[in-house]
Amino acid sequence: MDKIIEANKANLVGKVVSDKEFSHDMYGEKFYVFNLEVPRLSSSVDILPITISERLLFNFDFEVGKYVIIEGQLRSYNRFVESNNKLVLTIFAREISIPQEEDLQDKLRKPNEIYLDGFICKKPIYRTTPFGREITDILLAVNRPYNKSDYIPCIAWGRNARYCENLLVGDHLKIWGRIQSREYQKKLYNGEVETKIAFEVSISKLDHIQNDNNRIEGYELEG
Repeated sequence: MDKIIEANKANLVGKVVSDKEFSHDMYGEKFYVFNLEVPRLSSSVDILPITISERLLFNFDFEVGKYVIIEGQLRSYNRFVESNNKLVLTIFAREISIPQEEDLQDKLRKPNEIYLDGFICKKPIYRTTPFGREITDILLAVNRPYNKSDYIPCIAWGRNARYCENLLVGDHLKIWGRIQSREYQKKLYNGEVETKIAFEVSISKLDHIQNDNNRIEGYELEG
């Protein structure tokens, strides 16, 4: 089980920007959600959804505006919305802590890191943006304990995108990157345009495991 947990590791440092709200309970354990503002290297930020157990919040000084460190996993689940299944992503917290004030700026140099070890479960889609950037969209299935899987949308850029364009369903990838939020507009049936937010992993480095029986053999690329 530890090996499966190690296949999905997210580490975030950011500012709490919403109050916690009750999400659901499971076997008598309550879970809450809140938003975390995580800075990018540029001046922009990512607003990421966090799901956390009441057990981690017990005796924890939770406060909007406070910086916290989150260690956990990026998870997915299906939500039935308007007769359609929608893939919803959230960062499931396994640990939460408050950084020491003198260490905060150092930790904010790498505020958003994720590692995933999984398998391509949908044919990769190569495209270019209006600005000419090359992108390949990948849907990665990452195993979770108790025979469950998380389905994580990932984006490869540049030469990584060109390489990933030719990968096949079932190919084994290890990726390193960051979790990002992205606004997009969707045209509704009545003609109105609605702004929505998508969450995905922006890949900075990947390792294509070409032979699962010999993991030393791989094809490694860095963005």
